[in-house]
Amino acid sequence: MMYDVNTIFQIAGIGIVVAMIHTVLKQMGKEDWAHWVTLIGFIIVLYMVATMVDDLFQKIRGVFLFQG
Repeated sequence: MMYDVNTIFQIAGIGIVVAMIHTVLKQMGKEDWAHWVTLIGFIIVLYMVATMVDDLFQKIRGVFLFQG
């Protein structure tokens, strides 16, 4: 479960790209698409974080229940 700074940079990169796409689409008058792009970016980041939290809970469970 060794996470390094790359995960933080991936999440920040996704945020920057989504913000840029959202701004461009909003200026083009496509607010609906802009909101969908933001929602999809949020879901991707949420999935990444949920995976890391699941790994953390598996490690904690393994330590306290003495399972591999």
